[in-house]
Amino acid sequence: MKNKFYTVIIALFLSSNSLIAYVQIDEISPDFKLKNSFGDYVSLSDYRGKKVILEWTNHGCPFVAKHYSTGNMQSTQNYAKDSGAIWLSIISSAPGTQGFVSSAKANDLTSSRNAIPTHVLFDSDGTVGRMYDAKTTPHMFIIDEDGRLKYQGAIDDAGGRGFMSKDLLEANNYVKKGLKEILQEKSLSIPVTKPYGCSVKYAS
Repeated sequence: MKNKFYTVIIALFLSSNSLIAYVQIDEISPDFKLKNSFGDYVSLSDYRGKKVILEWTNHGCPFVAKHYSTGNMQSTQNYAKDSGAIWLSIISSAPGTQGFVSSAKANDLTSSRNAIPTHVLFDSDGTVGRMYDAKTTPHMFIIDEDGRLKYQGAIDDAGGRGFMSKDLLEANNYVKKGLKEILQEKSLSIPVTKPYGCSVKYAS
């Protein structure tokens, strides 16, 4: 049975505390404005009329590092580009925490990893990350041309025990699947999954 709205409760355990996030699919995604790695401001609303991928990232996270070292993230970025989507990589690591980088370092990472995000955006105070309830790096979101959230969660189904030994290019990629279904004008068969990775290093 297909519903217009999916209300999902995701229970994530961080340290000894349980944090519950409520996410609605098909709602208009909240707008934001962040500075990119070249010093320009970028707003989500700049891309209304296009599909947008949000990727929360932290280069120091082993999960993120594997997605990039194996080419899995780049493969997903290329698929998104071929699908006409904009890719926004967001760094919500606070100053002094793992993953916080300068603009120059961010650009160097993009170049050295052969990554192709449309923009790398800085959210060092965590405002946008908390707005979207981003939990992990990576944590992925797909927004359609109307600005509605269509998917949120893991990049693929490779999380869990034995992640480091898995072939990520053979995993079920939820982002690619979601984009394909949007292009086919279908409702997403898997609109929400549990993200996996390192916790986002928000400011206290």
